[in-house]
Amino acid sequence: MQTSEVGESMAPGLTGQQVASGAQAQGHLHAVDPARFSTHRISPIRHDFDRHPLMQLPRLAQLAHDLMPSRQCRFIRPGSSQTSEFFHTPKTPDGQDIDAVFARIEEPGSWVALYNVQTDPHYAAFLDEAMASARPLIEPSQPGLFRVAGFIFISAPPSVTPFHIDRENNFWLQIRGRKIMTVFDHRDRAVVSAREVEEFIVHGSLAKVRLDPALRDHGRDFDVGPGDGVYFPATSPHMTRTTTDWVRPGDGVSISIGVVFYTAVTRHLARVHQCNRVLRQLGLQPSFPGASAWRDVLKAPLGRAIAASRVRWRNHVAPPGAY
Repeated sequence: MQTSEVGESMAPGLTGQQVASGAQAQGHLHAVDPARFSTHRISPIRHDFDRHPLMQLPRLAQLAHDLMPSRQCRFIRPGSSQTSEFFHTPKTPDGQDIDAVFARIEEPGSWVALYNVQTDPHYAAFLDEAMASARPLIEPSQPGLFRVAGFIFISAPPSVTPFHIDRENNFWLQIRGRKIMTVFDHRDRAVVSAREVEEFIVHGSLAKVRLDPALRDHGRDFDVGPGDGVYFPATSPHMTRTTTDWVRPGDGVSISIGVVFYTAVTRHLARVHQCNRVLRQLGLQPSFPGASAWRDVLKAPLGRAIAASRVRWRNHVAPPGAY
């Protein structure tokens, strides 16, 4: 995949005052190959949100400062690899405050994620802008879009994000620096078993979602820079790594954002997963969602009822956006 050159620390044409205030700029994303784009498979995309004032490092440091008290800044264990458990905590690894973390953000191996940035009104507006651009790609095949959220990842190489899956569809945008995003087909049961997908959808457990190194070549690598991105459907296994070959003095930070969302389709599939999980506990081998449309139509109402009963009678919390 061809990628653009590494961006500057401040987007061209933006003043420091604009960056600090979060002034809005119109952005756009599009499929690299519109004729082949599908919300049901991995697709490269392009965008210009790397130039947006809210995506510049000084403004993100301010956002992190605001989010830290609500535990929306997350950190992984130092020394994590792509095959490590995706364990993330709201506590900094060495007990520093978030301002100190950003003061040293270019130190090799630095890693911080900002979760659910839509709780900040400026970033909620940013996500609305991104999704307004993306809707023409989404709605023909996946109507009923809801619960848009944003997850921003800031790191200095060498660093990784471990192998995992998500419940949402994802427009993953590289903003600054370079990164290698590896994505696996969500239908590849050799990579993540049906049982583990169901456990994640129903309970949010990633405990057994690990990459078998022998299956590494099942993934598709995207070597991305500012303006590049990847779309991938819900439950697509993925992981990232950053290398040091692009790093220059004053330009050693990678920034990316996952613009994630649910649709009527993801909700339908979640209900099928819920039903399948119960059928599997009864000793059956149910077909994976999407393998049989008529079976899915029968299972989805049962899955919804099962989930509702768990919430009502067992005090369980339904996964966000799933039911």
